[in-house]
Amino acid sequence: MGVAVSIDADFERKPSLDALTALVREDLLAVNGLIMDRMQSPVPLIPQLAGHVVAAGGKRLRPMLTLAAARLCGYHGGRHLGLATCVEFIHTATLLHDDVVDDSSLRRGLASANAVWGNKPSVLVGDFLFSRAFELMVEDGSLEVLAILSRASSVIAEGEVMQLITTGDIETDEGAYLDVIRAKTAQLFAAACRIGAVVADRPRSEADALEAYGMNLGIAFQLIDDVLDYSAKQATLGKTIGDDFREGKMTLPIVLAIGRGDDLERSFWRRTIEDLDQQDDDFDRAVAILEAHRALTDSVERARLYGDRAARAIAGFADGAEKRALTEVIDFCIERAY
Repeated sequence: MGVAVSIDADFERKPSLDALTALVREDLLAVNGLIMDRMQSPVPLIPQLAGHVVAAGGKRLRPMLTLAAARLCGYHGGRHLGLATCVEFIHTATLLHDDVVDDSSLRRGLASANAVWGNKPSVLVGDFLFSRAFELMVEDGSLEVLAILSRASSVIAEGEVMQLITTGDIETDEGAYLDVIRAKTAQLFAAACRIGAVVADRPRSEADALEAYGMNLGIAFQLIDDVLDYSAKQATLGKTIGDDFREGKMTLPIVLAIGRGDDLERSFWRRTIEDLDQQDDDFDRAVAILEAHRALTDSVERARLYGDRAARAIAGFADGAEKRALTEVIDFCIERAY
């Protein structure tokens, strides 16, 4: 006679960052301490404004990837702590600058720094955090690490400029969109993962594999972010709905819908995205058009494709808690859409 085994608990469990967080908990506490210590300055406004962004929360996903990648590669030293802090400073600096560029009023459900202190202090404190990140790179002493993270910083800036160029341009195609998100989002994911192998002095093949994991994970992450901007679930993530639409950003859902639409819909996108001539009911109409053309669904499927590539990239590493946690991160990033 067979024995029935209940699998409901496992079946219903949603992917999360819990395994990753538990895996790197002690290291992450050390990184949080370094973040608080290294953002200090005798100029009071700097730690005040930087602390506002840090206190807003966030999952610390990028530094956790550095910590987990180092563990996956068998590293037992302490260099990864400073470098994970560096990664978080680069990320926080870009957030400060992005909110100014986008004129955002909210960040993770709280008033953004630029909404509280204004644009100039936000830009300058972002510059300070970039500088602190470079100090940490120099303290690490590795030219290879310096090359990876400094390159990531410049590529991120290029990505932001590329996004400015494509904003409001309804001729933007999927290739141009992917170029933007590879640079502005995925590049830091890739660098954060690669340096985990570098500090562990692992072969280049492992560093390349982790970089590919991070790059594909970052693309999947941003694709889902762009889908969520047209989803009611966005409000639960501390962001307002429709920011990308109001700013005329050309994200994949819009690119797909324009390519599949008729002349009347193209006229709608030209008015709302290109000319930014938007009326009260335009966002609802935009969502309806996206749904009619399966643009949101297909964008999630694109994210799954990149998620699969991320999983394959680390398939060659030994099975264990680190690999399982990094694999679950992929599922977590994509399941945010639901």
